[in-house]
Amino acid sequence: MKAFLVLENGDIYEGLSFGYESEDVGEVVFNTSMAGYQEILTDPSYNKQIVTLTYPMVGNYGISSLDMESDKIQVSGLIVKEYVPVPSNFTSEETLSDFLKRFKVPAIQGVDTRKLTRYIRNNGAPNGGIFVAEEYSDGFLEKIKSFPGIKGMGLADAVTTQARYDFGEHGKDKFKLAVYDYGVKLNILRNLDKAGFSVTVFPAKYPIQDVLAEGFDAFFLSNGPGDPEPLDYAIDTAKKIIETKKPLFGICLGHQVIGLALGNSTYKLKFGHRGGNQPVKNLKNGRVEITAQNHGFAVQEKNSQNPITHINLNDNTMEGIESNSLPIMAVQYHPESSPGPHDAEYLFSDFYEMVKNHWKSRQ
Repeated sequence: MKAFLVLENGDIYEGLSFGYESEDVGEVVFNTSMAGYQEILTDPSYNKQIVTLTYPMVGNYGISSLDMESDKIQVSGLIVKEYVPVPSNFTSEETLSDFLKRFKVPAIQGVDTRKLTRYIRNNGAPNGGIFVAEEYSDGFLEKIKSFPGIKGMGLADAVTTQARYDFGEHGKDKFKLAVYDYGVKLNILRNLDKAGFSVTVFPAKYPIQDVLAEGFDAFFLSNGPGDPEPLDYAIDTAKKIIETKKPLFGICLGHQVIGLALGNSTYKLKFGHRGGNQPVKNLKNGRVEITAQNHGFAVQEKNSQNPITHINLNDNTMEGIESNSLPIMAVQYHPESSPGPHDAEYLFSDFYEMVKNHWKSRQ
């Protein structure tokens, strides 16, 4: 079947469908990773987004249940230059095409992804849609025009868990960590478990007073999709945690929520940072880390009492923040990303040491 990618400015890209024969709209973004399409597709931070993969050949290693970041595909659609229908990998359990069809997600191949990426870089991430049909229809553009856009859209409650649950190994001698799920990736939970925490995951809107009453030793705010500013419930949760003076760590959307709770502001980036090759400078030691990222919003510093710890070397945006007086740390990028660079994995052990030192000082 033919497929059409249509942008809000009226641009039309014609190609072939290799996913579910349907249609969907969202914000069109690009990701520069050379591998990891399954992790990208299942990352809840991509909710309401159509992802363009800049690496030209996609699907060559198939799909494995071991590589899921959530329990389903989260993107609204997938755009590639060339789909590889015959995977070659001993872990592959199904093709990318079958995977997309199983979760009813449209995908288009045969698109000039270099041209599309240049357009997004020059003009910003547009709203768009993938439509599987034999002929173009003016109704496609009308459906795109009705999509309100990501800015102002709070999406964490659409991807969060519906009930609390324990993750990994729990033990009496381990620190109890409460994780607020705004779209948490499984590999974040794996790394928190590996660092030595007893991890319990809570829905995005779970009452913070009930969590505080359980006596957790530390708190974590997860990644997630959408605009952070409408998430009043998450910002209120962060403020109440900060008032307890207990250790707090946030990644991606969690970083933005903590930034807002500390008195900063956020803003929408022109086309966002998405890929496995983003250079970030650690201002504490001068090292440059190659990081994996996926975000369309950034924190704007307004409260200088909370120093910036990391910056993006491509555009100098804030990538990390701490507190001068409280056990708080947060980063915009993804130290857990797999596949991807491992330069920033130390942050999980740094958080554990922060928690250990915090409680040691109170003995």
